[in-house]
Amino acid sequence: MAKTARERLARLLGGAEPTGSFSAQLSAPADLLRLEVSGVGPVKLPLRAPLAKKLIAVARPAKFGRGEATLADPSVRDTWELTPDQIALGGTGWPALLDRALEHFRDGLGLPRGSRLRAELHSMLVYGKGQFFLPHQDSEKDDAMVGSLVVSLPSAHTGGELVIEHGRESIAYQASKDELTLIAFYADCRHQVTPVRSGYRETLTFNLITDAGSPAVEAGPAAESARCLTEHFSTPVTPRYSRRVLPPPNRLVFLLDHEYTQRGLNWQRLKGADAERAALLRAAAEQAGCETVLALAEVKETWDALPSGSDPWDYYEDEEEEEEEDDTGDGPNEDPEDYELNELIDDEITLDWWTGQDGASGEPISLLVSEDEVCAATPNAGLTPYQSEYEGYMGNYGNTLDRWYRRAAVVVWPRERAFAARAEAGSRWALRDLRDRIDAGDLAGARRAAQSLAPFWSQLETKAGVLPAALDVAVGLDAAGTAAMLLEPFRVQLLAREHAAGLAAAAERYGEQWTRSVVDGWFGSKRDPYGSDLSEWADTMLPGLCGALRATGSPHVAQLLAAGAWGWLDSRLRLWTTTAHSDVRRRQLEILSSPLVRLLDAADDPLRDEIAGTLRECADTVLECLMPALRLADGRGAAGLDQVARDCAERLGRIAATPPRDEDDWSIEWTGCGCDLCDRLGTFLVSRTQRTLEWPLAKDGRRHVHSRIDAAELPVRHQTRRQGRPYTLVLTKTDKLFTSAAHARDEAAADLAWLTATRRAA
Repeated sequence: MAKTARERLARLLGGAEPTGSFSAQLSAPADLLRLEVSGVGPVKLPLRAPLAKKLIAVARPAKFGRGEATLADPSVRDTWELTPDQIALGGTGWPALLDRALEHFRDGLGLPRGSRLRAELHSMLVYGKGQFFLPHQDSEKDDAMVGSLVVSLPSAHTGGELVIEHGRESIAYQASKDELTLIAFYADCRHQVTPVRSGYRETLTFNLITDAGSPAVEAGPAAESARCLTEHFSTPVTPRYSRRVLPPPNRLVFLLDHEYTQRGLNWQRLKGADAERAALLRAAAEQAGCETVLALAEVKETWDALPSGSDPWDYYEDEEEEEEEDDTGDGPNEDPEDYELNELIDDEITLDWWTGQDGASGEPISLLVSEDEVCAATPNAGLTPYQSEYEGYMGNYGNTLDRWYRRAAVVVWPRERAFAARAEAGSRWALRDLRDRIDAGDLAGARRAAQSLAPFWSQLETKAGVLPAALDVAVGLDAAGTAAMLLEPFRVQLLAREHAAGLAAAAERYGEQWTRSVVDGWFGSKRDPYGSDLSEWADTMLPGLCGALRATGSPHVAQLLAAGAWGWLDSRLRLWTTTAHSDVRRRQLEILSSPLVRLLDAADDPLRDEIAGTLRECADTVLECLMPALRLADGRGAAGLDQVARDCAERLGRIAATPPRDEDDWSIEWTGCGCDLCDRLGTFLVSRTQRTLEWPLAKDGRRHVHSRIDAAELPVRHQTRRQGRPYTLVLTKTDKLFTSAAHARDEAAADLAWLTATRRAA
């Protein structure tokens, strides 16, 4: 028994399904149609083989569409095609037959009674022996196209059945030898023409266009559905696998059965049961004080599944057997009937397009829909996925089947929550709407609408192109807290020179304390606990941005940004200057050299003094950043590095003047983690005379000592002599102890010579 409002609504809408199907058939006497083809003349029916060969002589190989391309591939479609300009249809009975057929198909397909179908000739097709068309789906060639009409001309042939599928249903149609066979079906149905075994199969194909009307809605079901909507939008939600209670949902997404293109998604062009259900839901929404739009949804389901007829225990074999089974391959687009579905593991629904309320306009969106917002009369498992991928047993996961579906949907939200419900799908729309309200003088309404964004605004994806509008609206709202909320999702990396005016205006409106809080948030690590890499932004954007801010009369904002950049850079310098691994340390510190030069360009004098003072306190490894920075600054003519250059000269002079190590001094300064093993290692390292240590040590102990020596890049070779128990760890100090110090003195002397010459020339 249905319990939730969504379940009751799905049941009500499921009962709205009409008697129509996804395809329909009609037969008619052949003499009602007169057909003439250019280059052939009148086509007498039933059609005989000699005349079919004449038609082929004036035809061309048929092509088909794949994505944006039009291809000719006889392994996919092997048939002959004549274009509409080669064909003339007539006969005194043909117009009346076509009118009657279109009314028949309107009812047979379940289209609204007020709608009217038109048929536009698309082509004439001739299939000879062995020719076919693999399963495919027709493209909608007109915004109002809802389906296709195939008129099979009478001829003696075998094979060539038209097989049409929708969901889990399939119908095969065979043309008559004596009569016209008319078959209509929705454009989103997959269909195929099986190979012709003998004779010739000839058809006329038409695009079915609808001039749609709206279906009538019964008052009783609409009222009950309205009560379900009211309950849905007023009932708090408890998510699956969670005990916390969330506020009532902002929307309801009812999934329709058929597929639609963006162009064809319109209230008046819905197909079959979709039209009836959408009309009922729309009427219910009106009674419940709600708004409705149409949307396109991408659905993914992951099922626990096994190939049909298999034994689950077959999948717990040894690894070699599993690999052999994998070689048989279970690729995409497998037949859904090949698998037994056990349990739904996960599902995900994303709306990627929706219309305006009038259904005539639309926009791309990206909105992940919660399971508590979705209902459907037809479950996904009752439809045919457009793609399937099976993953066999992999040891600790697998035996899963992923399925993807494309479905349309009716999206409903309460009218008083319309702004928030729509804004959650895109920040650009929300900011445009807020700006329009401010411009119209509805400042109170704009503030209320903006405040309704708070529950989800920080989770929206934000891009640099949206920031100017966000700054503009933040200033226009004249509400400090709401303005800060609107700007919270942005990151400092998005800021550039073109944002200076908007940022300066916001700072002027709300003051220094507000600005500091916002800027600190942009530099903060709440969303990124491991820190963001600001190297590129500091190198390319920061100086121009700070210059533009000073030009607009907002030097304090420039100071805040430069100080935030220094806070980030300082943390990186502290990390990498204390890293023992020289190759990694040198590479990372050199990366920071250019951002440091650009930061000093952007900083004011007090911040430059602070930076220089902090750099002086760093270990000598900071030279691996400062010397590349000085070389860059020399080429750029950058300012603010005089103090840094003097500090580097002092360091380099001290290193270059360090006396060589005594030839008999093998001592190494090192501090371990404080454990007994590190204490024993430290005693060996500090000894001036001991070069070798033979140390019987168990495996875990050897591993710990290895890791400490390697992490600190100590000039000590470690080997294990695998004799006795425990094995013996042999440690030997190497000549690198002397050569590394000599290399450091030589490098320092060379750097000092360059620095002295450069500064003298300056």
